[in-house]
Amino acid sequence: MNESESRKGTTSVWAGETERFPNGAVTSPIFNSVAFAYDDLDEWHAVATGKAEGHIYSRNTNPTVHVLEEKIRILESAEAATSFATGMGAISNTLFAMLGPGKRVVSLKDTYGGASRLFLDFLPAYGINVTLCDTTDHEAIEAEIAKGCDLVYLETPTNPTLKVVDLKRLSAAAHKAGAIVVVDNTFATPINQNPLLLGADLVLHSATKFLCGHSDAMGGVLCGKAELVKKVFSFREINGASLQADPAYMIARGMKTLELRIERQNASALKIARYLKAHDAVEEVFYPGLETHPGHEIAKTQMSGFGGVMSFALKGNYDTVKAFLPKLKLVHLAASLGSVSTLAGPPRTTSHVELTEEQRALLGIPESLIRYSVGIENVEDLINDLEQALASIIKEDLAAL
Repeated sequence: MNESESRKGTTSVWAGETERFPNGAVTSPIFNSVAFAYDDLDEWHAVATGKAEGHIYSRNTNPTVHVLEEKIRILESAEAATSFATGMGAISNTLFAMLGPGKRVVSLKDTYGGASRLFLDFLPAYGINVTLCDTTDHEAIEAEIAKGCDLVYLETPTNPTLKVVDLKRLSAAAHKAGAIVVVDNTFATPINQNPLLLGADLVLHSATKFLCGHSDAMGGVLCGKAELVKKVFSFREINGASLQADPAYMIARGMKTLELRIERQNASALKIARYLKAHDAVEEVFYPGLETHPGHEIAKTQMSGFGGVMSFALKGNYDTVKAFLPKLKLVHLAASLGSVSTLAGPPRTTSHVELTEEQRALLGIPESLIRYSVGIENVEDLINDLEQALASIIKEDLAAL
């Protein structure tokens, strides 16, 4: 397969699977072997020391896992890729492999709650300096980067407020300061956005989400410049947060429909966002595909689609959220996203459950906010479901007067 010419839908299916599998299998086998045997000791040593291709031990590499890594690597136009047991494994291993005592990282106030916890608690405990900037204040971010830093960590669109940052602009500022740029591309997916082509050095994904697409397997993937990926891989193989063959197989299988799913979710999310924006019971809708979104113009320049996740704030408070969400019929109230079925929940129980109400308020996350991850259901059915739930809470409010 020609990596530079194949389109993303073709890459999602064929990457890592162009050579014939054993016995003529048309899909990747699941290699649940812990170790891989060699008759020739010299060949074994060459593979073990990285001088020849192959596998020796599944904590390090595995043939099934390699298929998944190749799909992500090619979709993101990366030199190399490695994988992890979870998305947080990808984030934490990358940060700890790249940073140490006395190093400085500049990031955003709006990163995913697990990443925020690393920045607020874990990294400072190891003597790593952390500065979190207002997410959409690009001048302030550039000023902090210019003071000197080793790593710039970005997320766009952000979880759960869907803020957008200019990857090309901030990557240029980081490189001017000699810093490495790491981007969490989970929300956008490589179908909608390719941070490496915009200047980033490393891109990571919670493969549990859109890449897998079916809420049945967990994993994380990192890709980018070969020398940087190798450094993280060396940390991960000793740290032990390895992705196993079974979930790797399931994620790679899910990825074969990635482009189809994302195209459907892009279209449905935009239609639902416009519907919610016009509804009297909704205070605000956060979705970069809306022309009224503050980051819309930036998103248009770096995204080919605006994604399947939005958030919206109801008029009211957390009690309103508690009354509204159980009335939805075509939604799983669950702490995940990116599935074929629609998922929803407040940051209080999903993305920022680790933080206090006060900390969420400081990040601009109202308690009336709902994160809504659009599935592949018929969009009219989803809108009708939202309509009946919103009508119900309006009726209850009127009855209370």
